[in-house]
Parts: sequence; C-alpha cells; structure tokens
Amino acid sequence: MALPKRTARPAIRATELTPDAARRLVISYRRVTQSIVKTLIFTIVAPGTVGVYIPYRLRGPGPHTISALGAFGLAPVAVGAAIYLWCAWDFATFGRGTPFPLDAPKQLVARGLYRFVRNPMYVGVLLAIFGQALWFGSVPTLWYGLATALVFHLFVVFYEEPALLRQFGDSYAQYLRTVPRWMPKPAAKSASAK
Repeated sequence: MALPKRTARPAIRATELTPDAARRLVISYRRVTQSIVKTLIFTIVAPGTVGVYIPYRLRGPGPHTISALGAFGLAPVAVGAAIYLWCAWDFATFGRGTPFPLDAPKQLVARGLYRFVRNPMYVGVLLAIFGQALWFGSVPTLWYGLATALVFHLFVVFYEEPALLRQFGDSYAQYLRTVPRWMPKPAAKSASAK
C-alpha cells in the first residue's frame, strides 16, 4: 500500500498566526493531549492487566529463579512493550483517538507499524506475554498467552474489522486487501538482487 510522503511544513511565526488559527492550534494540541492521557489510562487498565498483571498472578508468589534460557524472554517483553507504546502513540497523535474501542481513532492509522500488519498492538501484547512465559519458565503463562491470542483473533475478525469497515469504508477495505492481519509479508527482492 503506497502511503503519501510527508512534506515538511514551514515554521509558523507567532506574528503570522491569526487569532482564529491560534485558537484552532490550541484546540488541536488540547485534543492530542487528551488522547494521550486517555491512552495512558487505558494502557494501565487493559494491556496492563492482560499483559502484566495476569501473567504475574499466574506465576505465583516469587522470587523466581531465571534460567539462562529464560533470560532470552526479556527481549520479547521489551520488544512487545515498545511495539504497543509506538502504536498507542500513533493512535493518540495521528488517529486522534485511543486503543479503547469506545474511543477509537477518528482517522484510519495506516502508518508506522500499521504498514506491516493490521494489529501490531495485539502482537506487542502477545510478545510480552510469551516473553514472560519464557523468562520465568511459566507453563500457565504460555497457555494463557495461547488463549489470549485466540480471544484477540476472534475479537478482530468478528468485531473490530467489521466495525472499522463501517467506519472507514473503502480506505479500510483497501487496507484489508494490502496489509496482512498478523504476520508481515516478506520483503520483496529488488531487481538488482535477482
């Protein structure tokens, strides 16, 4: 899917702002700030519960011994958290909404990690869960991660995709055709590499 190129906007001097333009700018910043705050609250409540609190409870009381193999679980946890935070930022700043389905973005977010898969936030949370299963050698957390992946898939297929198709119409239909749901497509080889 070809995305429009970003062009640099010239800097605006305060003397060039009309009162109406200044008011619109303040309102725009206020909306973005509100989206960021709501996204932080949602992140603590939902992904914080699903991706951190429940796996913590499944491990049971600590301290936990971490094996040499378990140390490899830290990487997926860190990558998963980074993916989620990047996507949440795009939702709040570009999409003008939050990950909460009742306060979803007002604009289709098809940039950043959303260029590669349609559901990178869910992928990030799952990476964090499976990373914890490896990190602590927790079989219950592994089973929980598999169940969570199934719930995410069913939610996306039966609720989220139809709702986004109704909300964004043809632009989302095109997005569905060009961007895979869960796994990125392999990079195409350039003509010189053949």
